[in-house]
Amino acid sequence: MTAYAIAHLRDAEPHDDILTYIERIQATMDPFGGRFAVHGSAVEVVEGTWPGGVVVVAFPDMTEARGWYASDAYREILPLRTDHIDGDVILVPGVSDGYDARDTAGAMRARPHA
Repeated sequence: MTAYAIAHLRDAEPHDDILTYIERIQATMDPFGGRFAVHGSAVEVVEGTWPGGVVVVAFPDMTEARGWYASDAYREILPLRTDHIDGDVILVPGVSDGYDARDTAGAMRARPHA
């Protein structure tokens, strides 16, 4: 099942380290089947606030996503970003093919209420 690395990055001033990070990140993702699903796109805020931008990287599964984030290659370049951009990063599994939210709602309705 596809898994995602999602980063909510706050705006930062351009810096050579950030450009180096961007130039090198793909090579860290390739061994784990990672590909950008969202990168460098402007966000359209339709509810609440969203300061900064979003990056979404798709991986074949959570094992590959975790492996990439913990890899020596990624850990080597990570400070190039974190030293200059504040943000939050999560790894999250996607839903299976054929997922239907109605099934989730039905399971939630069937649980006893506290």
